[in-house]
Amino acid sequence: MKLPHAFAPHRTWAQRSGALASWLLLASAGAHGATAAELATAQATVDQMPPSATLRKIVENGAIVLGTRESSVPFSYTVKQQPVGYSYDIALKVVDEIKKRLKLPNLAVKNVQVTSANRISYVVNNQVDLECGSTAHVADRDPLVAFSNSFFQYGIRMAVKKKSGIRDYADLANKTVATTAGTSDERMLRQMSIDKKLNLRIISARDHAEAFAALKSDRAVAFVMDDPLLYGKIAQEGAARNEYAVTGASLANEAYGCMMRKGDPVFKRIVDDVIANMQRSGEAAKLYDTWFMRPIPPDGMNLEFPMSPEMKALFANPNDRTVD
Repeated sequence: MKLPHAFAPHRTWAQRSGALASWLLLASAGAHGATAAELATAQATVDQMPPSATLRKIVENGAIVLGTRESSVPFSYTVKQQPVGYSYDIALKVVDEIKKRLKLPNLAVKNVQVTSANRISYVVNNQVDLECGSTAHVADRDPLVAFSNSFFQYGIRMAVKKKSGIRDYADLANKTVATTAGTSDERMLRQMSIDKKLNLRIISARDHAEAFAALKSDRAVAFVMDDPLLYGKIAQEGAARNEYAVTGASLANEAYGCMMRKGDPVFKRIVDDVIANMQRSGEAAKLYDTWFMRPIPPDGMNLEFPMSPEMKALFANPNDRTVD
């Protein structure tokens, strides 16, 4: 599914909001699912394909289950109780390809909200078939789940209030810092505190919104997280965004990928091919521009986050390698 034209820059945000509401209604209405005859055709189709436990599960259930996030702006987040975002649009492109492969145009799409803490277990335990959000492909996750080709590369830094005077990690010594529970960022932050003897007091928040709220309310002096997510949370502050800065040397460079169950190379190949084709064709660059360089829902904020040279290199050479 392509993004609604509501986000075209020549329209007012009131017009965009109305079109967004219509699109969300259409998305909801399109979730009724396939008929018995369509599912029978899909079953015959999957029987003739190389074995794929995930595709077979999708046909048997008459639905694909996507793992979504509540507040990973602009990757996967909720607007009017419906998921939207850069990563979610990639997931919908995968769904379109699965519909074609299975000859199942009315395949239902079910969205299950996951958190940083439970997203891996939801994939492992068959509660979601595909999670495209803001999950880093790091080596210690490879024994648990499979990752698609990467769709975003970034650094790990910190958001602070400008008036705090904090510029790098040494300035955090003996202070309270927020991050999001269950992330690679949390692990690195705790290790850095030990290695550099910073004696940090770490708030492990349920999600990114809660972690940023700790910074906003001065319960923490910094929010350490993936830099695009930091820019996303700051952009949501509207006129107050100028009170915040993203600073510090990057703790690490990482990449996001879509997560799926291990041991299903047929399904992984479909997901990989969709992402690679989007990147090579220029479609991914257009999608990036929509979500990172233009007004996005629900309030028309603009992250103003230009594509990095690392991202351009990734699009030119799609791959599923870790960068940690």
